Amino acid sequence: MNQPPPPARLLLACKAHVFDLAERPCIMGILNVTPDSFSDGGRYHGQRLAIEHGLALASRGADIIDVGGESTRPGALPVDADEELRRVLPVVRELAGKAGLAVSIDTMKSAVARKALEAGACMINDVSALTHCPGMAAVAAEAGVPVVLMHMPAMPLNMQQHTVYDDIVADIRLYLEQRIDAAQAAGIAPHNIVIDPGIGFGKTVAEGNFTLLARLRAFAGLGYPLLVGPSRKAFIGAIAGDTEQARDAGTAAAVAAAVLNGAHIVRVHNVAMMLPVVRVAHSIARFQSS
Repeated sequence: MNQPPPPARLLLACKAHVFDLAERPCIMGILNVTPDSFSDGGRYHGQRLAIEHGLALASRGADIIDVGGESTRPGALPVDADEELRRVLPVVRELAGKAGLAVSIDTMKSAVARKALEAGACMINDVSALTHCPGMAAVAAEAGVPVVLMHMPAMPLNMQQHTVYDDIVADIRLYLEQRIDAAQAAGIAPHNIVIDPGIGFGKTVAEGNFTLLARLRAFAGLGYPLLVGPSRKAFIGAIAGDTEQARDAGTAAAVAAAVLNGAHIVRVHNVAMMLPVVRVAHSIARFQSS
C-alpha cells in the first residue's frame, strides 16, 4: 500500500489541546448520554447529570472526554441524527465551550460530528472507521481534527455474528491499513489519524479480545497513535465477575496490559481508578525499551 509515512512524533493535537503520547499515555473518559449503553446506560442520560459527570471525569484525571449519544453495545438499535444531536450538543457545548475541556464526539454520523465540532469538540471517534456515513471523512478533513479509525466487522446490531477470522491480528491490521489509506485519500492528515482494533466489537467474548490485548504491538507498529477501549466489557466480566466493581478491577488489568503492549490512549469509565494504573504501567513500559 502506498501510504504517506506516519507522523514522526506521536503528538495528538486536538485544537488547543496537544498531548505528547511519547511522554505518557492519555486517558479518555467515557461519557454516554444514552438510555441503553451496556455499562452506564441511563445513568447520565439527562443533560445536567451528563455535564456534571463530564466535569468529574476531567477532575479525576481524564485528558479527553468522549461524548456519545448512540449506544454501540452488541445488539444496539440505531438512533437518528436529530435525537443524537439533542442528546450530545448541550453537553459538548458546556464541556468544551464553557469549561474548555478536550472533548471527543463519539459518532458515526457526519451531521452529528459537524455540529459537535462547531460546538467545541476537537476530535472524532468513529467506530465505523469512516465507512458508515459517506460525508464523515470530508468533515474530519475540513476540520483538521484527529479521527479514530476503529475496526468493527458489522454494525452493532449484528456485529457479534461476525467473529470468525483467518488470523484476527493480521486481518484487523490489514483492515486498519486500508482505512488509513482511505482516510488519507480523503484529505485527512497522517498526524490526525488514530487507530483502534475494536476490543469487544465483533470479537469472541474471550479468545479474540485477549489475543488482541496480548498482541497490540502489531498495531502500535503501524506508527499511529493506538487507542484501546476494554473498559467493563463482557469478556472482562466473564473472567473477573459481573459486578461493576469486578469489571473495574478486571479493566485495570486490561489497561495495564494495553499500556505495556503499546497503547497510547485508553478509553475507560472509571478514570480515578485507571489513572494510577496507567502511570505505573507506563513507568514499567519505559524500562522495557531501555
